[in-house]
Amino acid sequence: MSALAAIPTTHDEDWRYADAAVLATLTPDKLANWKTVDIAPGKTQRHTMVVGSAAPELHRIRIQVAEGARAEMFVVNNGAAYTRVEVEVRLAKGAHFEFGGVTIGGGDATREFVTRVDHAEPEATSSQIIRSVHWGQAIGNFLGRIEVARDAQKTDAEQNFRAILLEKGASANTKPELEIFADDVKCAHGAAIGQLDQQAAFYMAARGLPPEVARKLLVQAFVADAFTAMGEDGESARLLDTALATLGEAAL
Repeated sequence: MSALAAIPTTHDEDWRYADAAVLATLTPDKLANWKTVDIAPGKTQRHTMVVGSAAPELHRIRIQVAEGARAEMFVVNNGAAYTRVEVEVRLAKGAHFEFGGVTIGGGDATREFVTRVDHAEPEATSSQIIRSVHWGQAIGNFLGRIEVARDAQKTDAEQNFRAILLEKGASANTKPELEIFADDVKCAHGAAIGQLDQQAAFYMAARGLPPEVARKLLVQAFVADAFTAMGEDGESARLLDTALATLGEAAL
């Protein structure tokens, strides 16, 4: 990418669901502001983020994962204004990329993840789990692209996006892409957008749980999927608690 990148519009595929009013305020220097991360061969590096505020935010990250290394990234996106996290990853032989992301909130904000994972060499793996919970007029987006080079045999890549809309005015969008030039690979993507499982909520309420508690527990289990790969540690609990704290204003 050049230092003076062209200002995107919603006609650009990677920005098609973005907030057009915010895009009009971007400048080339903001677009060129990429954080770069290089992970040495055989190393494991984990990065956790909570992003979002009352002002628009754009986070752009490029990760180079060397042979046999592992990159893990877990993010809660709960901004009150347009908030975008964009990640580009290049995987060397036998490398792994793990991504767990949650967009959550109400109001009229757009919150989105955009990922591009380049399986450039053989035997690399990647897994992306994104969960989205929105209400009011809010929008949750996930655009995920997986590229598998011709020589990247034995690739194993997956991405999974699910969204729960707590009110009729909320919405979610997803655009999964697979570009595969190798023939010995496993690549999969899945997406589902819907409402809370009312039958499960009724089942829990019938056993004495107040309806609002039952619904919150269902949301908690749904969101926790994004952090399963972290195991049960303090950081995963912090991210989950941060996401659930946002539910305070939700119509549960």
